[in-house]
Amino acid sequence: MEKTKTKRVLATIALAGITVANIYSPSPVSADIQIGTGSVVGSGSFDSPINWDENFPGTASGSVSNIKIKARVLPTLNMSISAPEIDLGVLAPGVASNGSLYLEVGTNAKSGVSITARSNKGGMENNSSAGVMINQDATDGVSGESYTYESTPNVTDDSSAGDFSASGLANVEVNNNTTEHAIYTTNRGEATNLVDDVEFKVSATAVAETPAGDYEDTVTFTIVGNF
Repeated sequence: MEKTKTKRVLATIALAGITVANIYSPSPVSADIQIGTGSVVGSGSFDSPINWDENFPGTASGSVSNIKIKARVLPTLNMSISAPEIDLGVLAPGVASNGSLYLEVGTNAKSGVSITARSNKGGMENNSSAGVMINQDATDGVSGESYTYESTPNVTDDSSAGDFSASGLANVEVNNNTTEHAIYTTNRGEATNLVDDVEFKVSATAVAETPAGDYEDTVTFTIVGNF
C-alpha cells in the first residue's frame, strides 16, 4: 500500500514538472511581418515589402532598389582652318614650290577624329584651259610635273588623355578628285587651343613645257568624330 502511494506522489510531481516546464519555456522567435510596401509611382516593377520585426521596441525596414540617375553630355566637334588659300607663287621649272596651312580640332569624341582632304580638280587646273592640269598624270598635262599633299601633326597635343595619338599623311601624288586623303587621325578627344593641331602641306612642280597661265585647285576638308 505504501509503494502505491509513493508512485502516485512521484507521478504527480513529474506531471507538475512538465506543466511548469511548459509554462516557462521560451516562445519561438516570431517572423517579420509585412506592414507596408516600398514602391515607385506608376510602376509596379519596383515594389518591395517593408517588414516589422514584431517587437516593441522594434524596427521595420524595407528598400527600393535600382532607381536610375541619368544625364547626357552633348557631343561637340569643331574644326578651324588657319587660312582660306595656299599661294604657291610662281612655279619655276623643275623646282618644287611648297605651301601650307594649319587645322585645329576641338571635340569630346571619345575615339577621336579623322580629317580627310580631297582635291576637287585632281590637280592644279589651268584657269583658261579647262582640263590642262599640273599633276603627275601626263594624260592631262606634261610628263615630269608633280602635285602632292602631305601632313604633319603637332608634336604637342591638346588632349588630356595619356594615351592620345595622332597620325598624318605621308607625301602622296594627287591625280584625281575622288580620293579622300587622311591627313589627321586621332584616338581620343582634344581641346581647342590655337590653330595648330596639324599642318597640311601642298607642293607643285612645273616643267619647262608646262603651259603658261594661272593654275588653281580647291580642297575639301572633311572631319568625322568617333563618338
